[in-house]
Amino acid sequence: MKLKSYLTLTFLFISVICAAQNMQEGFKLLEAGNFKAAVPFFETILKDHPNNKTAILCYGRAVGLSEDPNKATSLYKDLLSKYPDDFEVKLNYAESLLWGKKFDDAKHYYETILKEDDKSFTALLGYANTLSNLKQYKEALTFVNKALDITPGNLGALTSKKYIYLGYAYKNQQQQHYEKAETLLKENLVLFENDKATLTNMANLYLITQEFDKATDVYNTLSQDKSNKTMSLNGLALVSHLKHKEKTALKLSTEAYETIPALKDTTLVNRTQERYIQALIWNKKFKDAEILIDELNRKTPNQNWILALRATLNIYKSNFKKSLKDYDRILVNDSASFDGNLGKANTLKALGLYKGAYQSADNTLLFYKKQKDAAQFIKDLDWSFTPFLEAKGSYSFDNGNNEAYSYHANVEFPISMKFRWLLNYGYRTTSNSVTNNKATSNTAALGFAYRLLPNITFKGTVGMTSAKAETDDYTQVLTDFSFHIKPAKLQILDIGFKREIQSFNADLLDREIIMSHLYANYNISTNFNLGWFTQYFYTMQNDNNSRHLLFTSLYYNIMAKPALKAGLNYQYITFENQVPAIYFSPGMFNAAEVFVNVIKSEQITKPKAWFYELTVATGFQFIEKDPKQSTYRAQGKLGYMFSERALLNIYGTRSNIASATAAGFTFTEIGLRLKWYIDKAPGFKK
Repeated sequence: MKLKSYLTLTFLFISVICAAQNMQEGFKLLEAGNFKAAVPFFETILKDHPNNKTAILCYGRAVGLSEDPNKATSLYKDLLSKYPDDFEVKLNYAESLLWGKKFDDAKHYYETILKEDDKSFTALLGYANTLSNLKQYKEALTFVNKALDITPGNLGALTSKKYIYLGYAYKNQQQQHYEKAETLLKENLVLFENDKATLTNMANLYLITQEFDKATDVYNTLSQDKSNKTMSLNGLALVSHLKHKEKTALKLSTEAYETIPALKDTTLVNRTQERYIQALIWNKKFKDAEILIDELNRKTPNQNWILALRATLNIYKSNFKKSLKDYDRILVNDSASFDGNLGKANTLKALGLYKGAYQSADNTLLFYKKQKDAAQFIKDLDWSFTPFLEAKGSYSFDNGNNEAYSYHANVEFPISMKFRWLLNYGYRTTSNSVTNNKATSNTAALGFAYRLLPNITFKGTVGMTSAKAETDDYTQVLTDFSFHIKPAKLQILDIGFKREIQSFNADLLDREIIMSHLYANYNISTNFNLGWFTQYFYTMQNDNNSRHLLFTSLYYNIMAKPALKAGLNYQYITFENQVPAIYFSPGMFNAAEVFVNVIKSEQITKPKAWFYELTVATGFQFIEKDPKQSTYRAQGKLGYMFSERALLNIYGTRSNIASATAAGFTFTEIGLRLKWYIDKAPGFKK
């Protein structure tokens, strides 16, 4: 915040002397703030009276406040050499240091003046304003109060006090002392009821602390003055966006946008256009937003706020490279731009250029100390490279009298922004109460993930599984190699090979069936909420059987937060050989279902808050030439984020869809999952 300084000269003394010298007209110009016009007036006076102290004081004020504060300081310095004990000259000299923004010099000089007269209203107020400009707000309040003790109710002193409060509150806000900042702003409102600047700062504080209802109340208070209506609507639209009420945000910003023809403030016009275009983007009305941005850019090209709008639009459309170009243009115009630095950081992160993302976020903090959004960005990025442990325990059963207990632990340990070690261990015990068959398996694997390119990551693990079954004990090698690829915007492709043991139940584990999968997952998203996911597995087994599995899902994203989507799923399975006595292996299997999914993911959940997910689906399955069978599926998860480092959730699933073991069965699983970040920061940053 740029703090304004309201400084007062001893006009009473000057006006009396000016009048005596026929300078009343010039004094009126000074009093009205028309300093530029006062310069030639007093130049004329000084031609006839070059040594007139009062004329020099008035001329210095006119020059200092209109064009050249250093010239005023020089004039007053010369005057001091002639009148070293003149307190009025000293006051003017001190004030001229403020005009020239020589705040340290002004502070030392005011301290000297106050030793001579600590009851001087002008000296006390000037010193308070000096301290305020040096951001020494606590001391500034002390001295402005002393000035008000001498001249109670003085409007200039009260106005200075208001801006000292605003600066002090902003300083506390930057230091994240939010309660103190709120207290200072409330004290300011006692002095100046419903003051626009104070209310605006208070609303901004509540936006930062995410107290959206309080922010709404402040904007509604502002709107009681009709001149603040447009600004208030802009603020309320932002609050609605932050509360994920995008349609309301667009409605409010449209109302504000319609007031533009009556607005005379260019800054407010630009901010209103900006908010309206943002609301269009939030509501994915990209074409409308693009038309308005292009129109603005044609009228006033290379404006940072317009470039930032276009960059935001391209981020929402996943055109990250185009967005990056605009942020770079912004930074050429202004290297200290907040939007440019933090916007570039977010864009580089989306492009997988993490080193550059860190650098841009650090640049933001270089210019904006302790800025909350930039600090949070770095913290979130840090968590993605921080070692963690994930542990799961589950119990499952089905109507085929199979039961299983399983435990699994997984550790990821990044050592750089490209490389991370992977370690996992699993234990599973399964039994059947009819056949009395029991089996256990222990699995351990070690691997790594390496980002080959910003859009290609390789992941590979190799391990062993040791099984103890009813008729045989054995050990087998397990592998999983895959490439995670982003071939184009809004597209993700996974291709890989996986070797594993069929361990669903004790009978299958006893048969030592090894499955080798070639697989691919492909997901396409769109800017109009439609998505399509397809998965294909080709499985070769050591019992001379093979399988083709195709799964595809067409879905529509209904809502963003919490995420709500619905869609259609289709699955096709065929085995080369049918061995129904051993496991479910149809020559042809088809299943179709409709589903609804709602999720508040743990990635967006803050500490001390809940996250959840629920999927329900129903449909039909067709096995060979048998009549169709109805199916259902329900999956759920409920968890709690204890801190930034730890979360816990329970999960469960129930389904009657045919599995690899049987048709016409019901399967249920419940489990518990813990995720804990082993450290507080990435190892490579220490």
